[in-house]
Amino acid sequence: MAESEEEVDVLVQRVVKDITNAFKRNPNIDEIGVIPCPEARYNRSPIVLVENKLGVESWCVKFLLPSVHNKLLLYRQRKHWLDREALADITCTLLLLNPDFTTAWNVRKELLQCGALSPEKDLYLGKLALTKFPKSPETWIHRRWVLQQILLQSSGRSRKHPQSEEEQAEGEQADGEHSRRLGVLLARTLHQEMKVCSDAACRYPSNYNAWSHRIWVLQHMATGNVKSHFSPQVFHDELSSMRLWVSMHVSDHSGFHYRQFLLKELIAELSQAPASTTSSKGIPQHLCSTLPGSSPPLPGHDQANGEEADEEGRQLGSTTLLQLFHQEVELCTDLIQSFPGHETLWSHRRHVYYLWHNWRREHQCHRGSNAGSEPDHLDNGPAGPLKACAQSPAGGGQDGVNGQRHASDSMQVDGASLPDPRNSKRLKRGALLPGAPALPSELGFVSGILDSGCNPEQRRFALAYRKWLDTVIGTRQKI
Repeated sequence: MAESEEEVDVLVQRVVKDITNAFKRNPNIDEIGVIPCPEARYNRSPIVLVENKLGVESWCVKFLLPSVHNKLLLYRQRKHWLDREALADITCTLLLLNPDFTTAWNVRKELLQCGALSPEKDLYLGKLALTKFPKSPETWIHRRWVLQQILLQSSGRSRKHPQSEEEQAEGEQADGEHSRRLGVLLARTLHQEMKVCSDAACRYPSNYNAWSHRIWVLQHMATGNVKSHFSPQVFHDELSSMRLWVSMHVSDHSGFHYRQFLLKELIAELSQAPASTTSSKGIPQHLCSTLPGSSPPLPGHDQANGEEADEEGRQLGSTTLLQLFHQEVELCTDLIQSFPGHETLWSHRRHVYYLWHNWRREHQCHRGSNAGSEPDHLDNGPAGPLKACAQSPAGGGQDGVNGQRHASDSMQVDGASLPDPRNSKRLKRGALLPGAPALPSELGFVSGILDSGCNPEQRRFALAYRKWLDTVIGTRQKI
C-alpha cells in the first residue's frame, strides 16, 4: 500500500506540473474538459492540449482530485507546508476539476492580497472553470470579489495635495492620465465580463447565477465614477444587444428577467430630474449644441433657459421611454406569434405592460401636480404598438393616443439608440410620440391570438394574460 501511495503522489505531482506547463506554453487556452478514458492506454501524460483546448483524461481524475484536495486541507490545518507557487498550482488544478471548493478560492484570495497572484490571472482561471461548470456559484462569487478588489484599487489611488503651482499642474496632468487609464481598464473589464456571462448563459439554460452576475457588473461598473453620466446609454446598448439572444432562447426566464432589469434601470435613469452636467437623462451636455436654434444663454435669461431645459429634458425622457416600451412590446408580439406556446414570452409581456402601466400613472400624477403644464400625451387610448404594427409599413396614418391623426414613424429596433435631442423641439411643434401600450390594444391582441386557432398551450397562456389584464390592470384603472 505504501508503494501505491507513493506512485499516486508521483502521478499527481506530474499531472499538476503538466497542467502548469500547458498554461505556460499556450496562455490563450479558452476551454477545458474531461476526456472519457477509463484507463491509461499509453505511457504518456493524461493532459491533452489541442489548439486552445485543454483536456484531462478521466482515468487520472479519481487519483488527482482527492490528492490535491487532501494536500490543501492539510495546509489549512497547518499540518503540511506549501510555498506560494505550489499553492497557486494546486488550487488551479483543483478548481479546474471542482470549482465549488470554497477553501481553494479562499486560499487564492490570500495569495491575491499578498501580491502572489494578479486579479487578471484569477479572472482568467474563473473563466476557464465556467466553460466546464457554467453554473458554479462559488466561481461567480469569487469573480465578484476579484472585481471589487479591482474597483477598490482603482478608486483608492490618491495623490498628495500639491504645495506649489508647478506641483499642482503636474498633479492635474497625472490625475487626467489616471482617469483615462481607469476608464480604459473598466471598459475592457466590463466587456470581458459581458462575454463571460453570455458564454455561460449559452452553455447552461436559465443560468440564474450568470445573469445575476451580469446585473451586478452593470450596477457596480457601468454606473461607476467614470461612466455614471453615460449609464443610460450603457443600459440601452445592453438592451439592444440582447435582443438577438432572447430571440434565440425564447424559453430562458433568466434572460428575459435581465431585460426587465434593464428596463427598470432605464426608467429610473430617464425619469430623474435633469442634472447640470447633462442636457437630459444621460445625454451629454455637448450634444445640446445640436439642438435647432440653440445659442449661448444670455445672462438675463438663465432662469428661463433653465426651466426650458428642464421641460425639454422631461419631454425627451418621456419620448425615449415610450420608444423603449414600444419596441419591447413589438418584440413580445413577434416572438409570441413566431414561437407559440412559450410561457416565458407571455410572462415577459405581462411584466413589460405592468412597468408601462405604473410609469404612466406616476407620470400623469407628476404632470397633474405641475400647474400650467402641457397636455399629457400618455393617456391610454385605443391605439398602441400592437395596432401600430398592423398598419402599413410605409408609414400610413394612424390614430394617436390622444385621438388625433399622425404619421407613424418607422422604428429601427435592432440598431436603436437614444433619441436625438432635436426631437424635443419637434414635440413642441406637434409631432407626437410613438403609440403607447393600451388596455384595448392588449385585449385585441389576445383576441387575435385566440381567434387564430392556436395550440392548447398558447390558448391557455393567452386566457391567463387576458384574465390578468381584466383583474389587475382593469381594476386599477377604475380606482
